Formats: sequence, C-alpha cells, structure tokens
Amino acid sequence: MPLEQQHPHDSDISATAVQLNHTAVYARDRHRSAGFLAAVLGLEVGTPLGPFLPVDLGNGVTLDYYEKRDEPIQSQHYAFLVPEERFDGMIARLEADGVTYYADPHHTEPGRINGLFGGRGAYFEDPDGHNMEIMTRPYIRP
Repeated sequence: MPLEQQHPHDSDISATAVQLNHTAVYARDRHRSAGFLAAVLGLEVGTPLGPFLPVDLGNGVTLDYYEKRDEPIQSQHYAFLVPEERFDGMIARLEADGVTYYADPHHTEPGRINGLFGGRGAYFEDPDGHNMEIMTRPYIRP
C-alpha cells in the first residue's frame, strides 16, 4: 500500500501507541549469542519459537536470535537502558568473562565507562560483532 493510502483506522493510532515488539538479531550460533547477552544483562533466554531464540527484555520487546551460518553477519547496534543499580553487575560480568568494554561507540577507550546525560554507559561486542551498549540514562533528543 502506498504511503499516501492510509488504512482507515490509522488516524485512530497516536504516535505514542507505536512500540517496537521484536527484532531479529543475526548470529552464527543463536544459543551462544542469546546466552551471552542474557547473562550480561541478568536475563533469561526464552523457549525457542521456530528458528528464533528469544531474549525478552521485560518492556514488551524481544530480541529473536536467528542463525545465519552461510553468510557474513553485518554488525548492528543495540542499546539497552538499564537500571543504575544493575549497571555495576553488568560491568562485573563483562570483566569476569574477559570481554572488553569501552566508553565510546568506536571502541577507542577500553576499560572505561562514559557519563553521558548524567548517567553511566559502556559499549561492548557480542560474539557476532554486534556493538552492544548499556546505559543508565536515555539520550536527550532535541
């Protein structure tokens, strides 16, 4: 349907009603990658649904890990707003697993966290090279 042709009920939906429900995250090994992220964030890996292995983020959004073994995986960026009181535990789990974290998205400040927007944040790579971010304050948008 062209963008100009709106569904008759579209006008009933406000912009605040639109929410991300799930997204596919490509991985060479869905169990390894989903388990890695769930462990860092202190979450559980869900029950497989067809080819997908879900990690429920608890706010109605699910990351559905999907195996892609025969093609290169393009790095994506995933940012997680986390409670301040859980941030140190996440950093400790990264350190315990020997995963380097960085203060910046380009990974030039290893072993450091940032103080963006009055909170704390860090970036790290998952097993497939996705650039993951944990932050305690959301970005302030103009």
